[in-house]
Amino acid sequence: MSHDGVGPRAVMRSVAFLTAGVLAVPALAGCSEKDPAGKPTAGQEIAPAERGQIADGGTLRWAVDALPETLNAFQADADAATSKVAGAVLPSMYRLDANGRPQRNPDYLESAKVVDREPRQVVLYKLNQQAVWSDGREIGAADFAAQWRALSGKDTAFWTARNAGYDRIEKIERGANDLEVRVTFSKPYADWQSLFSPLYPKDVMGTPDAFNDGARRKLKVTAGPFALDTVDKDSGEVRLKRNPRWWGRPAKLSELVLRAVPRDKRTAALAEGKVDLAEIGSSEAHRITLAARDKGKGNGAPLAHGPGAALTPGKSLRSWAIAHGSDEEAADEEILARKKRGKAVAKYADEQSSLRGFEVRKSLEPAFTQLALNGEEGPLADERVRRAVARALDREELARVVLKPLGLPAEPVGSHLALSGQQAYADNSGALGGQDTKEARALLADAGWVSGGPVKEEQKEKKAAGAGASKEPAGSEASEASQTPAGSDSDADSDTDEGSGSSEDSGSSGSSSTSDGSDGSDSSTTSGSSDSSSSSDSSSSSDSSDSSGDDGTYIVGEDGKPGDDKPGENRAPALLVPAPLAELQRVALLDQAYVLGVHSQAEKAKKAKKQKAGKKQRIGKKQQAETENQRKKDGPGTSGKVEKNLAHEGRTQFQHGGAPGAYAPKGTAAPGRVAAGPLAKNGKPLTLRFVLPSGPGSQSLRAVGERIARMLEGIGIRTEISKVADESYFKDHIASGQYDLALYSWPASAFPATDARPIYSKPVPAADGSLNVEQNYTRVGTDQVDQLFDQAIAELDPGESRSLVRKADARIWAAAGSIPLYQRPQLTAARTNLANAGAFGFQTPLYEDMGFLKKGAKPQVSPSS
Repeated sequence: MSHDGVGPRAVMRSVAFLTAGVLAVPALAGCSEKDPAGKPTAGQEIAPAERGQIADGGTLRWAVDALPETLNAFQADADAATSKVAGAVLPSMYRLDANGRPQRNPDYLESAKVVDREPRQVVLYKLNQQAVWSDGREIGAADFAAQWRALSGKDTAFWTARNAGYDRIEKIERGANDLEVRVTFSKPYADWQSLFSPLYPKDVMGTPDAFNDGARRKLKVTAGPFALDTVDKDSGEVRLKRNPRWWGRPAKLSELVLRAVPRDKRTAALAEGKVDLAEIGSSEAHRITLAARDKGKGNGAPLAHGPGAALTPGKSLRSWAIAHGSDEEAADEEILARKKRGKAVAKYADEQSSLRGFEVRKSLEPAFTQLALNGEEGPLADERVRRAVARALDREELARVVLKPLGLPAEPVGSHLALSGQQAYADNSGALGGQDTKEARALLADAGWVSGGPVKEEQKEKKAAGAGASKEPAGSEASEASQTPAGSDSDADSDTDEGSGSSEDSGSSGSSSTSDGSDGSDSSTTSGSSDSSSSSDSSSSSDSSDSSGDDGTYIVGEDGKPGDDKPGENRAPALLVPAPLAELQRVALLDQAYVLGVHSQAEKAKKAKKQKAGKKQRIGKKQQAETENQRKKDGPGTSGKVEKNLAHEGRTQFQHGGAPGAYAPKGTAAPGRVAAGPLAKNGKPLTLRFVLPSGPGSQSLRAVGERIARMLEGIGIRTEISKVADESYFKDHIASGQYDLALYSWPASAFPATDARPIYSKPVPAADGSLNVEQNYTRVGTDQVDQLFDQAIAELDPGESRSLVRKADARIWAAAGSIPLYQRPQLTAARTNLANAGAFGFQTPLYEDMGFLKKGAKPQVSPSS
C-alpha cells in the first residue's frame, strides 16, 4: 500500500493486496462527534518529534519489496516503491492527513478553489511563488497542461494506465500571472483535488517517448525535499539525496535509501544493520517484542524461545548420551545434529541481540481485506446464495482472529468505499444485515438448495471415476483424506472444476484433502471432498466383496452432517461394524425415526429389511451364535453386561448429530440437525471453490479462510479450499475469475467516486465477446450503483457527493459481491531513535521531517490503538 500522494491511484490500478501532516497536531483533528465518518479506528505510530530534536544528516535505509520498474506513477507497472520516490522528489498539490482526508500542500499551493460552475466548472490554482524545478524553472501552467494532454486519453501513443479526471478537462491556461493556472472542465468533476498529485515536469509529460521511456529509470528534473541520485539494480537500491534548490523546510536526512529486501529476509536485514525501517509481518514483530523483553537479561542468559527453547534437560542429556554412545553411526549423526543446532541457537541469539535496537510501531493500513464472491456463474450467480454466504459470516470474529493478537482494534469494516475517519465513510452493512444463520438457511432454501437429495448419486459417480486411480500408501495424505466425508464431492462439470487444469490445482474436483502440485501449491477440500485415489482404495476392496453389501447402505458421517468441529479435519474414520452391532444400530435408527415422526421412512426401511434374506442374514445368525457361545464360555452374569454395553453404545452412536461410521438402510435420513446438512439442487451438491495463497506470509489469510469455511459449513455450504502459489494467486485466479470465494484487499481512497468506480461498476461485454470487468473481479455490479457513481462524480457540492457515495455503498452491500471484513494491520520495525517514521496509517509521510533523534532527545507519545 502506498501512503504517498493523495490517493492510491497508481498502486490501485496494478495491485490488489495479498500477503502492510503537520507534526504535533493531534491525530484526530478535524473529526467531531457529529461527523458520520467518525475517526480512524487506530491512530498512526511514528514516534513524532519536533524538528529541533532531530539531528541534521544521516542516512535512512528503508526496505521495499522490490526496486520500482518505473518512476512514472501513471504507468501500469508503477508500485508502492514508485509512489515513495514520487512523494519525496515531486510536487503534490494535495496530501492526506491522519484522517485520510486531502489537505492543500502549502509548499506548492497557496490556494485552489472552484471559481465558476456555469457554464463550465473552472478551478483556479495559485502556486507558491518559491516553487521551482531543480533546473531553476518555475512550476507553472505549462507543466499542468503537459500532464493533462498525456493523461487525457486522446493520444493513445501515451501508454497510460488510467485517465480518470484528466479526461474531463477541456482546457488549461495561464491565469492573471505566471503563478495562476486555470483549469476548465468539459463535465463537472467533484474529485478535482485528486489531480496533479504527483505533478511531473513538462520534460517528462511533453512527448510520448519521454512519457513512455524517459522516466522509467531516471528523473532528471525534480521538485521535492529530495532529488533522485541513483538507481542501482545490482545493489538493489534507489538513492535519494537532499535537493539543494528545495525552498521548504530542509530535509533532516542527508540521504534516503530505498533498499529491496524480500519480506522473508527482513528479520536478518534488520539484525545485520542493512535497513532501519521496514514493514514486517506478525512473526517478525513477535521476535522484536521478545528481543526488547529480553534486553535486561544480559547477553549470556539463555533464551526461552528460538531453536534451542525445545531442548529440555532430559532431551539434552539423551542427546549427549547418544553422541558419546557405542553406536558409532548414531553418534556421528547426533554430533552433526548438535553442531547444526548449536549454530542455529548462536545465530538466533546474535539476531535477537541486534533486534534490541528496534521497536514495533503499529497501526492499521488504509486498506481492507474482503471476501470476494465470484458472481459470474455457478451457485454464486444467484444473489440469494451470495447473501446467504454473507449472513453466515461473523465478521467481528474474523476481525479478532487477525487483529486482536496484535493488540489492534478488532472492528469490522462497514464500507466498501472508505474507512472510518475518511470523509465518505458510513457503516452501510445494515443494507445486507448481520450474522444470522436462520436467515442464511432460508435464503438458500428460497434459492432451491435443500438438504439431502442426490448426494448419494454424486458419491457413486465420484467413486467410479476414481476406481482406476493409483493407490496411496497407508498413512499418506490420500489415506487420511479417505476418512473425510464424500458427500460434498462436486460434479465433473461444477463450478469448482473450472480451474482444475491450472498448475496450482492438484487433481480433479473432489481431490484429496491435502495434495501438493508440481509447483508446490496444494489443494485441500474442506467439509467433505474425498480423494479420488482414496475412492479407488475403497472401490477396489468393495469390488472384491459381495456387491449386495453396499447397495442398500450409506455411512453416517460421510454425508457431511454436523457434528464435526472443523471442516475436513478431526473426523472419525468410517468404521465397518460387526453384524450384531450393525443390527442394533439399525433398530436404534428405526426407533429414533418413529420418535421423530418419520413413519414413512421407518416403514420403508422395515420392508427393505424383510427383503434382505440370504447371505447377510446367514452371516448375522452365525455371528450371533458365536456371540452366544462366547457368552456361555464367559460364564453367568456376562450376558446382561454385554447387551447393556451394546445398547449403551447404540444410544451413544445415535444421539442428535450422529456419529461417523454407523451403517443404516439406504434412504434413512441421517440423525441430528438435518437442516444444516449438505445442500443440493438439480443433482449437484452446493460446493464452492475457495482459493487462498499458500506463501509463508499468508498465514493469517489462511486462518481467516478456514474460519469462513467453518461458518459456511454451519448453513450446509461445502468449501473446497485450493492453496495456490502467491505469485499466481491474483493473476491466474482472481483476475481471471478462476474461483468462487477468495480473500484479497483493496486500498481505500480519499476519492472513492473516481477510484472505486472501476472496482464495483457493472461488467459489460467487450467487442471480442469477452466480459470487460475493469477491476471488478467479483463480476457483480448493478446499473443503480453505476448511476450513483456517475451522479457523485458530477456533484460539486461536497456533502451531497458524499451522500451519493454512501448510497452507492449501501447498494454494493445489498448485491453481496464482496464482503469487507477488517482493516489490514500495519506493522513496522523502526530503530528506536528514528523519529517521524513508522506506521503512518492514512497520512502521507513528511520526508523532510524524518530523521534520527539527537542524543538524549525523546520522541513525543504518539497515539496508537
